Parts: sequence; structure tokens; C-alpha cells
Amino acid sequence: QVQLVESGGGLVQAGDSLRLSCAASERTFSNHAMGWFRQAPGKERESVAAISASGGITKYADCAKGRFTISKDNAKNTVYLQMSSLKPEDTAVYYCAAGTVWGLEMYKYNYWGQGTQVTVSS
Repeated sequence: QVQLVESGGGLVQAGDSLRLSCAASERTFSNHAMGWFRQAPGKERESVAAISASGGITKYADCAKGRFTISKDNAKNTVYLQMSSLKPEDTAVYYCAAGTVWGLEMYKYNYWGQGTQVTVSS
């Protein structure tokens, strides 16, 4: 069982940057691919970014390309999402997830955190 705890969310202004962190409890974290997803009010959850177990391969949804960077520190059992040039439409609850199969598809992830709120004001 992998437990995930997100942190780093908050209220920022458009154009600001923010870094989200997701700490995992499981010592086999290095064997898991990780993903970031988000859900805005009244909308379905959507993919943001994914990173392979080793951290060597990343993939981004269109909403994140060029602005967000996912990274993974296996020594710290933590995955990060660095977000820059934030827009009001980035406002959502951001979730991290862990799985044994890498990719942006949500069904590939078995373990989910509780989420952290990101609010971007205009």
C-alpha cells in the first residue's frame, strides 16, 4: 500500500510559480511511476503530467506543456510538479498518483493522494 501526501498548494496570482510536492510512504517508491492530475470545480479530473519509475521519462498533457515540470526524487520518496506562468484556468485540486504502469491515463494508477488546492487569481 502506497500512501501519498500532497503539499504546496495555495493562492497565487496569474503569472506566478508554484511547486507542488507529493511524499510517498512506501519504500518501493522507486518502482512506481508517478502522475499529477487535477480537477477543477464542475469538471472531470484530467491528466497533467507523468514520470516513469526511474524519473528518466516524462510526458505532459497539453495544458502543462511548456509551463509545468514533473520530477522525481527516489532518495526522498517525493515527486514534484513545478508550475510556472500560472493562469486562472489552472485553478483546481491537484492530485498525485502512483502506479506500476507509466503514462497519462488515470486507470494506470492504483494509489492516489487526497489532493492539494491551487487557486490562481487574475
